[in-house]
Parts: sequence; structure tokens; C-alpha cells
Amino acid sequence: MAHRDTAPYTPQDPHVVTQLIQSLEAHKGKKPKDGGGFSIKKHTFPLPNGRSVDSWKMSDWDYKKENLPTYSRGLFTYKTRVGTNEIAIRGYDKFFNHGEVRKTEWRNVESHTRGPYELSVKENGCIIFVSGLDDDTLLVCSKHSTGARGDVELSHAVAGEKWVERHLATVGKNKKDLARKLRQMNATLVAELCDDKFEEHVLAYTPEQAGLYVHGINLNLPEFATYPGHLVDKFADEWGMKKVMYVMENDISKVKSFLEQVAETGNYHGRDTEGFVIRCQARENEDSPWVDWFFKYKFDEPYLMYRQWRECTKAMIAGKQPRYKKHTKITKEYLDFARKRFLEQPGLAKQYNLNHGIIKLRDDFLAARGVTGSDIIRQQMENGEMQSKDVSKSIVLVPVATIGCGKTTLALALVKLFGWGHFQNDNVKVKKGRPQVFADTISSLLITKPVVIADRNNHQKRERDQLISDISRTVVDARFVALHYVHDRSNFDSIRDATRRRVLSRGDNHQTIQAASKGNDEIIEIMEGFMHRFQPIDPSDSPDDQFDLVIDLDPTIESRENLEVIIERLHNTYPALFKDREMPNDADLDAAINWAMNDYKPDIKMDLSRSGAGNKRNQPQNVFQNQNQHPNPNQHHNQISNKPHNQEAKAKKPPRMEYFSVRLNTQRINSILDATFRDKDAETARLYRHLQQTRRVQGEFHVTLIHRASANDNKTYWEKLLRLHSNFVQQADGTKSWEPELGKCGVLLERVVWDDKIMCFVVRLNGSTTVQVESEGGAGTEELIFESSNAVAHVTVGTADQSIKPKESNTLLQRWLNAGSGGDTGIGELSVKGNVVLEGSVRGVLGRM
Repeated sequence: MAHRDTAPYTPQDPHVVTQLIQSLEAHKGKKPKDGGGFSIKKHTFPLPNGRSVDSWKMSDWDYKKENLPTYSRGLFTYKTRVGTNEIAIRGYDKFFNHGEVRKTEWRNVESHTRGPYELSVKENGCIIFVSGLDDDTLLVCSKHSTGARGDVELSHAVAGEKWVERHLATVGKNKKDLARKLRQMNATLVAELCDDKFEEHVLAYTPEQAGLYVHGINLNLPEFATYPGHLVDKFADEWGMKKVMYVMENDISKVKSFLEQVAETGNYHGRDTEGFVIRCQARENEDSPWVDWFFKYKFDEPYLMYRQWRECTKAMIAGKQPRYKKHTKITKEYLDFARKRFLEQPGLAKQYNLNHGIIKLRDDFLAARGVTGSDIIRQQMENGEMQSKDVSKSIVLVPVATIGCGKTTLALALVKLFGWGHFQNDNVKVKKGRPQVFADTISSLLITKPVVIADRNNHQKRERDQLISDISRTVVDARFVALHYVHDRSNFDSIRDATRRRVLSRGDNHQTIQAASKGNDEIIEIMEGFMHRFQPIDPSDSPDDQFDLVIDLDPTIESRENLEVIIERLHNTYPALFKDREMPNDADLDAAINWAMNDYKPDIKMDLSRSGAGNKRNQPQNVFQNQNQHPNPNQHHNQISNKPHNQEAKAKKPPRMEYFSVRLNTQRINSILDATFRDKDAETARLYRHLQQTRRVQGEFHVTLIHRASANDNKTYWEKLLRLHSNFVQQADGTKSWEPELGKCGVLLERVVWDDKIMCFVVRLNGSTTVQVESEGGAGTEELIFESSNAVAHVTVGTADQSIKPKESNTLLQRWLNAGSGGDTGIGELSVKGNVVLEGSVRGVLGRM
């Protein structure tokens, strides 16, 4: 990158920007086979001023393709007040690690780049974009979000904007001043948000070190143009922000030597670092112009080891057995050290669970042993332990699903695209030892296939534990990836609609459920059984803590969308798995899904109904026939079907009622929580941030009306609700729903109450319905008022760790009633602004069948 003394400037051309947007729009969503080689996702975000901006995002692998309309990773556009299109935010061009693509291989870097080379230290936080709009509004974004949605990026964008305000105040300026300046420059400021009080990462930032580290200023243009480092530093000084550390070199051979030397220690200027970003200029050939270009040199260790120590320590605090396969000896020594320290310093474990003191405990351990993390990694080099980025084989994809989620469709599509292994549990053809045979077959396929899909529902923890344990005994380096079809109870009705539609529409083209040969009632009962037994993934607990990666999928959307999610996550986590392979485009993905849904026919039909259980005609004959069902995905298999049985299915006994509740909209609750804590200081928001960062916020929210455990104390209320539930079970269309809606109930959110272990809303209920009653005068009806049998009606938000049960909200609220909040009580309290009343759905919640 040329060392410019004058800041670069090029104004936006509305015509060029409009062409860019049109090109992006043309590649948005699904495309026909001739639609091109990349796809784009567009999200529109409202702004406080009543306008909106559009975010454009591509799959990571698409950035490796030629002739894209832009390579910006982080791109927002909007319409000005006069109606022209403008780029509002422009991130860096996607840049890759050394050796990750051919262009970043050293021989090509040496041949096709020129200095000066700026080697900037890679800070350890989250990226923040800042720019100015045409009405002097300052736009602050995090990656692909403005902070207008109820997600994690919202808190990052809001925290980033607060830091902008703090930095500007130190130099007597405000957000409008910065907005005008950036718009005048036609530029986006790029910074790293580093603040351990807000969110701890692997590297430590003291309060004095916390803030926004400005490491780039990009022109808002389709092509990449960026400021040189000394001008970025000058801007950071003028606007009160922090600067990144960087080294200047003119000789690429010296750059290579410097990076290799620092990689030996992972430490630069007395401080551990994740790596460096190298900024320079590059060209394709001698006739091409020089353009700004970046690549990175990232150190994966010892940071992966540090993360392992953190997760193992939290498991130990929760009374669980820590699980780890890498850095085994040193990790055991570290855990022994941590256990002793927790005994010596009461209260330290509690702070650790709140993400405080993690780094100090690690540093104390290293100091006690007289080594650095990099020393440990060097000593382990000869062990040959692989990092995720190097993994190219022995990967097991484990669906966690119920019937009709689309798991087999996705498995078949992946086989079609990549030729991976795939085995269905329904093809195990013995009565006894089926789980062991299933696992053994997966293990045998891993000999020749880099990835194998273990196709069964795996919807209970015992199934996942068995599969992981049995495979790990024979394939010691196996890595397990969960394809987790998220089943929030608040979304059960939508999941039922989607899965039933798929199953009932495909007739007998399924190995387990032959909808054309059975009545709808029988099919739906089988599906309901799986839904009630479903146990979601919990990465903090066994066996789910053994998954190398958990990919959350939505069972209500089309398999085509979920397919893209799976491939992108696998590609990001295991790049070596896809090395030298042409990644599929949208047309390839469409074709794979079409083949899986329309051309594939199951070989063997199994019968899960009671009428079919034990019938010898349904029992396949050979365990290992067709282990890898689709060695040639283009070859159709012969369909083997069984005659339906005439025997009536026995009526199933419904599962036992556990409790009645008022279910609430998950997205609304999350939005209200975020709004409540958005402007609060780090101490007030500490537990909430911890719940967010450790995925301890509840997946669904409800107010408990009455639990089975307290039924004897409120017998009349319990029996009325049971009677009401019984009346609703048989729906008008003749199908059974075990958890029908019994009525609506208004829920007023009054305040949030918490201590260091648990957080909940205090609420008021307003709802009733009529229920049939029997009396001496005959049958009649009476009003049933929905109320909570708990002393304080509440909604549990989350618990600090797995050992704390949601029912402990009752204990907290009793303490709150007796002692209040603040002072020495250890209880926090915030009112919910706006008199928020949510409409809840009253339902009975059944135990597992």
C-alpha cells in the first residue's frame, strides 16, 4: 500500500451505486441455474430517524470467486433524502489467512504485492463500523447489523456507539460532528470493540486499555480503497479513539521472517496476540493496476487451548466432569490448579461463572509453572494434535431432530454435492443391538469417507451419548457436529404445521412413516411422541459438550435454506475439508435438494406403529446391506414396500400433565430484555450479559399457572384446568393435539429482578375462560380465572449455570418480597418501561411419552 501523505478521496457516483444494488438484487435468494455463481442475502434495518438501511451479505466461500460486483464484507446502502442510492457503510474486502487461498500463498504474495507493508496487531474484540448519513445521523453497525434487531449484534452495536460517545467527549466533540466529517470524507471508520467489562474474549483488556481501536478508514465505494496507517492513526488521535500497534516493512522477505518469529512465541511487545493483518498493494499481473489488498497471519494456538481451559473450568464449577481431547496433560494440571485456587478463595468460582477473573486465573497458572502458552504449544508440536482448520476427515454429522424436519433430505443433498457417507438407522436390520450396529456402521464408513451423516433423530441425550461413545471407541480422532433442529416449545405449533405438511404430503416415500398407508391420526400420534421426547442440545452438559460444533437449524423453513447454513458453517470451521474443491453455487444447491426430494426412493420401509411392531414381514434381513446408501447419488434405487396392516392400532395413553402455563412470544421477551439493559452500566447488566454470552437465556418463556407438584394444594384449580384441557384435546378436524391452546391471557411485565444466580420478570396476569362443571343441578359452566399458584407470578429469564434450576426464581422472589433490592441484599431490580402487556397462550405442558 503506497505511503500517501494526502488522504484519498473519491465521491460516490449514484449511477454506479445503483448498478451495484441492481446486481446484488439480481443475486438475492434463490436463482435459476443460469443465475450466476454467487448468492446474496439482504436485510433491511429501520433507523431512529424513520428511514432504513439495507445490509448485503454473501457466503464466505463466494468471496473466493472472480468478477463479483463487490468484495466488501460488511456493506450497507440507503436512499438519500433526494432519492439517490448511496453506500452508507463499506467494510474491508474479505481477506484470507496466509495459505488459505492461492493468492495468499507466500510465493504469490512475494510475486504479486508491493510495499510498504503495514503489519497491524490483530485486536481481540468485535468489529464496529461507523459512518455519517446525509442528515448528520451517525450510523454505528456491528458486522451485518445496525443493532435494530433483538440479537447479539444489537448489544455490540449499542456498546460500540456508547464508546464512540465516550471517546468524542474526551476531545470536546459529538456524534453529529463525526457524522459530518465521515460523510465529507465519503468514508467508513472501522474499529475493534475491546471491553472486558462488556464482553471478555481470550486476550485481556484492562479498563485503561478498553475502547474502540481504529484500524481502518475505507472509502464508500464498490471497489476497495483504504487509508494508509499513519493517516488512520492521525484520525484516531483527532477524535479521541485508540490506535492499533503496527510495524512497517518494505521487504516482503523481512515480513515473512518477522511473522514466523512472532509465531514461535505468540507474543509481541510483551503481550499475547491473535496475529497480524498485513496491508499492502497487489495486482493480478504486470499489466494490472496496483490496488489496496490485505491478508492475515493468524495464530490459532495457544488461544484454542485457553478456550478449552475456560469451558472445562465452568464444567468443573457446575459439578460436571470436564471433557477434552486436546492438550490433555496440561489441561489436567490447570484444572488441579484451578480447583485448589477455588478452595482457597471462596467466591472466586462465582465470579468466574460471571466471566470475571478468567484471564487472571490462567495467567497465575502459567506463572506458577514458569511457562507461556506458546511454550506449551511448542512442546506439544511433536504430538501432532490437529486444529479444527486442519481437519479434513473423521467428521460425523449428527442430526438432532424429530420426524419431518428434513434431516434425510439434507443428508441426501450433502451426499449429492460432496459424495459423503450416509447411513440411516432404519437400514439396521436386526432386532437386538441396533444402536451398536448403527454406530459400528458409521465407524466403518469413516474409513473411506471424510464425513458421514448418522441419519436418525438422535432427539434424546441417551441416543447422542451412545452414538458418540461407541464411535469414539473405534475412531479416536472422530469429531462430532450436531445438526440441531431447534424445537422451542413456544414454536411447537409452527413446527407441527411444517413437519406434518411434509410427512402427509409425501405419502409412502419415507422409510419410517408411510402416510399413504396409514390414517392421519396414527401418523400424527407417532410424530407427537417424538416431539414430546425431544431433548434440545445443551453444550454445557454431557453428552452435548462433546460436539465440536453445533449448527442450529430451523425446522419450519425449507431444507434449501438449512442446506446453505450447514455448508457455510462447515466451510468456516473445517476449511481443509473443502480444500481444492469447487464450492457449490445456488444452482448446485437447488439441484441437490430437488434430487433428494423428487428422485431418491427409500430402499426399505420400516413401521413404527404398534400394528407393525414385531411383524416379521417388516424386519429387514441383512444388517450391512447398503451401508453407504448412495455411492452413486445419480443412480435411483429400487423401492421395496410392505403391505399395510389391517390390524387396528391400539389407542395410546396420553402423556401425563406436568404443569399449565402461559406461553409468551420469545422474540418480544428478548427485545424487552435488551431494551431494559441497553443503557445500563456494566455492574447492573453483568448477569444479563453473562446469560447472553453463555447461551443461558431461556429458549422459551412462560408463566407457570400451576405445577403437578402443587396440585394437591390447589386441587380445585388443577382439576378445572385438566377438564378444560381434556375438552380441547380432540380438535375440530378429528386429529389429536396433546397441547392445545386453552385460552388467551394478558401478561403485564412489571419489573426484572435478579441476583448472582437467576433472573426473572415479575408479572401480573389478566385472563379467563369458561369451563364446564358438574353440580347437583346438572352440568353448567363457570368462569375460570387464569392465575399463578406461585407466591409471585413470574417469568424465568435464565440461570447462571446448569446447576441452578429455574424453580429457584421462587426463592429469589421470596427474598425480594422480604428484603427488597439493593444495599446488602445482593438483589437487583429494574422496572419495565412502557406498561408492556403481552398476549400469552394458555396451554398444558405434558411429560415425555
